Amino acid sequence: MRHRSRAAEAVAAVLLLALSAACGSRLPESDFEHGDRTPAPRDTAPLRVGIITSATSPVGGSAFTGPRDGARAFFDRLNARGGIDGRRVEVRTCDDGGSGVGNNECVHRLVEEDRVVALVATTALDYAGASRVSRAGVPDIGGQPIGTAYDTYPHLYGIYGSLAPRDGTPGWNGTLYGGTEVYRYFKREHGARTAAVVSYNRSASAAYARLVERGLRAEGYKVVTEQVDFALPNFRAVAADLKEQGADLVFDAIDGHGNARLCQAMDEAGADVTAKVTNVQNWTSTVAEDYKDAPRCRNALWATGASRNFEDTGNTAVREFRAATKDLKTHSQWQLEGWAAARWFTDAATSCASTGITRACVDAFMNRSQGYTAGGLLLPVRFDRLPEPPKTSRTCLSVARWQDGKGWVGQGDMNRTCFTVPQLAYAP
Repeated sequence: MRHRSRAAEAVAAVLLLALSAACGSRLPESDFEHGDRTPAPRDTAPLRVGIITSATSPVGGSAFTGPRDGARAFFDRLNARGGIDGRRVEVRTCDDGGSGVGNNECVHRLVEEDRVVALVATTALDYAGASRVSRAGVPDIGGQPIGTAYDTYPHLYGIYGSLAPRDGTPGWNGTLYGGTEVYRYFKREHGARTAAVVSYNRSASAAYARLVERGLRAEGYKVVTEQVDFALPNFRAVAADLKEQGADLVFDAIDGHGNARLCQAMDEAGADVTAKVTNVQNWTSTVAEDYKDAPRCRNALWATGASRNFEDTGNTAVREFRAATKDLKTHSQWQLEGWAAARWFTDAATSCASTGITRACVDAFMNRSQGYTAGGLLLPVRFDRLPEPPKTSRTCLSVARWQDGKGWVGQGDMNRTCFTVPQLAYAP
């Protein structure tokens, strides 16, 4: 049930960014069995897919573009190799500006005017048009669960899957659930016992910090809470206390800029930790620059997620991704997940080539795609629609650590780094 914690992280990351901004197939053989029949003409019209991204929004121009860029790179490569059953994939993108109004306009344009077969790699700050996508029966494939839409509506398939009923209400009667696998990992693998949680004195930040605190306590950690003023954060005082308390781990509910300042303060105070833990949105190639003033803390950065490390070029699927995106200035885990989403659509559409690539056929494939991994890029994805939330779940993790000169170094096999952990309720 890993998607719960990933979803919670994504929601938190977006809220915190907002705080910061406020400052080949063929025709079936049966068609050729009778000489008196004329084979149906092969459909060569382009396949239209849509990508909705909050490319321009209050949180900054590059915050949400990774999945879009990864998906476009996959489709460019696919078209260069002949498309799907000889049909080119025509990508229609729409920037919703990070607003609900803009999102509804994008949904109208792509779903109702352009008549796309599917949406792919949706990354929207406010997915206000999600119910319209669902009512139209358009499969939305591999979107980022920034809000609750992928745990609310049928026909929407988030990149991490969902076990919720998806009957129009988020989660189970408005309640979502998250696991404690990240905290279990650091406790089991690195002997961590004391964890600090740093937040701003803002409701969104504080709420996510409380969720992290609950998970840590459920795993038996001593928890140190640190809250700073959003307008005038005293990270030096926080760093000094982290050193005094002997924190093994540092989790946060603050934005990227704040994290860099916190790391700098920790270096200056000599507050060395086992891990400064971040999430998939910050799993990028820009760490050296972002944390240039904090070399010790920078080399204590760890990221956890549900997809294979984009730096794992020993893996064939990752090598394909990196080769196709070699001209991008930076690389990120969200780009790799966008690439995986595009591959997911392609596998679905290819399965429909002999009978007709329609919204309904693609959607049916998605409903059957239990355990999908995008060629090993994702941990097996599930869509189960359980009537009741599970009390525990066996959950696997992808883990990487930043090391200067090496980048993000994977820590073990993500398909074997697994734990059976409790599922804790939280309000979206």
